[in-house]
Amino acid sequence: MGILNTVLRSVVWWKDQTIGMQLFTWRHGVKLGEDSQGNTFYRNEDDTRRWVIYNGDVEASRIDPEWHGWLHHTFDNHPGHLPLEHKEWEKPHMVNMTGTAAAHAPAGSIRQAHPVARTDYEAWQPE
Repeated sequence: MGILNTVLRSVVWWKDQTIGMQLFTWRHGVKLGEDSQGNTFYRNEDDTRRWVIYNGDVEASRIDPEWHGWLHHTFDNHPGHLPLEHKEWEKPHMVNMTGTAAAHAPAGSIRQAHPVARTDYEAWQPE
């Protein structure tokens, strides 16, 4: 199993960090902190490059909004340095639930537990 994981890490990025990324992080990475998901954030010495090493699935929606803003150079200071102020109307961050049973199903969707019968629509029937 160890050899298979090493081979996979040399060619696939969606499972874990690649060997190349791990070497780059060891040589040039300055660890700045972690988010609530356990993802670890790094930058290089002159702060021209910023990146994340995911804890688990490589899924961009698993990054907290504060860290997402920092990764994309929206904020100069990272959340571990200066926490972002939250407004009272802001909802807590959620990962993308598309494709799961917890995905949003709007009113009238056939995915609703009890779909509403529609009287304003008549399906076309071939003759």
